[in-house]
Amino acid sequence: MRPPIRFALLAAVSRRPRREIERPDRIVAIHAPEAWSNVQVEAWLDWAEAEGFDAGGEDPLADAAALFAARLGLEGVAADELAATLLLGLATPATPLKIAPGRLDLSDPASGKTLGAETARRRAARLAATAVETAAASLRAIADAVDRCEGSPADCADPSRNPALARSAVAARRAGASDADIVRAVAGETYEVAPLAQPDFPPLVALVDRHLVASGAPVAQLAARSAMDGDLILTFDGDTADVLAEASTGPAVLLSLPAVHAVAGDQFAGALTALVDLWAEAYAPVRPAVGLGGLADVAVAGDIDDAEALAADLARLVMDGCRPPTLFVDDACANLRLGLTPFAAVDAFETCDGEVESRLRPALGTAIARAGGDVEAAERRLLGRRTLSGAPGVDHAALRARGFTDLELEAVEMALARVERLEDAFCAPVLDTGFLRDVLGVEDGEVGDLLLRLDFTPEAVAEAGAWAFGHGDLSGWSEAPAALWPVLADPAAFEARLRDVLDLHSLAPDVAPLELGWRTTPTQAIRNLGEVARAGRRAVRLRRGPAPSGRFLDLPDTGSARERRPEPETRAVERVIEKVVERDRTRRKLPDRRKGYIQKAAVGGHKVYIHTGEYDDGELGEIFIDMHKEGAAFRSLMNNFAIAISIGLQYGVPLDEFVDAFVFTRFEPAGRVTGNDSIRSATSILDYIFRELGVSYLDRHELANADPEGLNADGLGSGAGEDSAAGTVPAARFISKGFARGAAPDNLVVLPFGQKREPLSPPPQVTEAIACPACGDFTLQQRGAGWICDTCGAAPSMQG
Repeated sequence: MRPPIRFALLAAVSRRPRREIERPDRIVAIHAPEAWSNVQVEAWLDWAEAEGFDAGGEDPLADAAALFAARLGLEGVAADELAATLLLGLATPATPLKIAPGRLDLSDPASGKTLGAETARRRAARLAATAVETAAASLRAIADAVDRCEGSPADCADPSRNPALARSAVAARRAGASDADIVRAVAGETYEVAPLAQPDFPPLVALVDRHLVASGAPVAQLAARSAMDGDLILTFDGDTADVLAEASTGPAVLLSLPAVHAVAGDQFAGALTALVDLWAEAYAPVRPAVGLGGLADVAVAGDIDDAEALAADLARLVMDGCRPPTLFVDDACANLRLGLTPFAAVDAFETCDGEVESRLRPALGTAIARAGGDVEAAERRLLGRRTLSGAPGVDHAALRARGFTDLELEAVEMALARVERLEDAFCAPVLDTGFLRDVLGVEDGEVGDLLLRLDFTPEAVAEAGAWAFGHGDLSGWSEAPAALWPVLADPAAFEARLRDVLDLHSLAPDVAPLELGWRTTPTQAIRNLGEVARAGRRAVRLRRGPAPSGRFLDLPDTGSARERRPEPETRAVERVIEKVVERDRTRRKLPDRRKGYIQKAAVGGHKVYIHTGEYDDGELGEIFIDMHKEGAAFRSLMNNFAIAISIGLQYGVPLDEFVDAFVFTRFEPAGRVTGNDSIRSATSILDYIFRELGVSYLDRHELANADPEGLNADGLGSGAGEDSAAGTVPAARFISKGFARGAAPDNLVVLPFGQKREPLSPPPQVTEAIACPACGDFTLQQRGAGWICDTCGAAPSMQG
């Protein structure tokens, strides 16, 4: 290496500041360039540990670099120079692309079978990673079904007596668990499994005729199907396959062109030549692969029109120096050690406090300033302003017009500094729940997209979001310098064009993956292969992109049919049918002015007042229960019980569920009911309340147990002894004059309905009523060979 460059390197190494890095087991004091982030330093420490360097001295990285140079057989000045390139982040050893040994010739008829077997092996490994956890979870559900059972141990462990266990066992069998594992899970064995790592298979290399692929021949279909569950490199000549194998088995080094440019300045070309020669000497006699990292950053630092020419010059310089098998080294860990990231407008950086923030890529910022552009305007376009002051569509004035005060606006502005979506700044806890409810009329659970609920248009919300958080790219920036439009419009495409230039000079082709969508079909992959073959590329690497994690399909509920063993004979099988109804979990708000009624009655001598509140469509939405002369504890319990029922109704729990759950409950007070024309007796207060609600709102008249002769003749309250000869009922009896506020005229009447008609056939013979020995009501009915009380549900024995 030339003396001036050598002196610059050694001087830069000596100026590295000291810092402390927190490792999992200790605090490490190291010397590193000031521009390095903590993540970059930790990546170097991880490399040193992986290489087995015991660097526990005052400068661990310098110790590791010296040991690495010694391992390569370097001594003296050469060892110091190579160690300096590591310590300054100019270069790093890297791992080349590892490919599967050997190659497949798809013109061989047997290759199809080999490729299919390899594809099946990779598919099985991919599915096993999720299948193991699914099977283990289903076995854990079996043990949980047994633990939650409240019956005897024998019944709880019997699938025929424990429906939850039966469902879990069927699910476990479908997940692939054996019956032996199911029996062990029932016995209490635990099934905790370690997650299987997704195997990383090296790509296969296959040789294929270019014209057959371009025409979509069957061999192209075979390659496309194999690429769906694997990583496949197609080459069109044997020499390309050979050089790929050489690059895969040899050493590799990745160079940071921006770091070399920063150290060498005007001597960039000479420094790069010396750097390549140094690493070639270190790995001699093997030719290492040499990757040119950060090429796009160096290219935009000069004349954009000469970017491709610069890439060609650098490629020739490296090829003339050591003639590496490839100019492409795509090693994620090596890129991390050198601080290299894919070329994009947004760049992540680490602040002095260790926080990771986003910024405009420095190379692009320098290029914009040199071209006469406004760098601050570019940053605002890219990253936003983090404020709604002056925002289009949704600004402070528009929010104040909708009830926001300075207090809420300050909370929103503070939230904009730490959130990434506009919706996250307009929800609890940023906004107080009292403000949401009382001012905006929105319950906490119903916020959703608050701005749309406040009558802001989607277009206005999108514009405000772009104002606050930026557009994420500079493709539509109207103030961009004309010379930079191709770069700013699509930075990734600019970097791809530079890689194409390197591909023309590299011995081995660029095999950066051609990422297919995770839903790509073999037919679509065939078209992609044909386009690459017709474009003259030397090789193409197909790989399907990762699918979204988790479950995202909205599948219909098809029920859970039980698996059954074949029965030796035909017989009736009792089944439990479950119906799962998915309801909206948002709370339905009652109108501020609402209908309802008050029912006064006495149960066993204890007065009970039931107040109901209804929605506009007449559906029950709330109840209140008053028992004024009971103890304070009992009254409070009933009040809170009514609140719980009301909340359930407002969240969509059917009234039927509550009625079925609480009728026939038995506790004191109980007995005779007075003051209610439909219910004459009840086994408890709750039994009375839900009989009343079932009769009034669900038309469940089987819950009414009053004497039919005492019921109203027209179903509306004009029973025996009342004057109903006119055949009409004043509407004031059913419509609250205060609620209607004069909307209902005084002469409004209700025509009779629900009147009993004479039966067409003679009525059945009336038999003597029998009193229930449990509750005393005369509602005992014979059902088959037994007797059932319609009031309390008792089934007394009537022998004798």
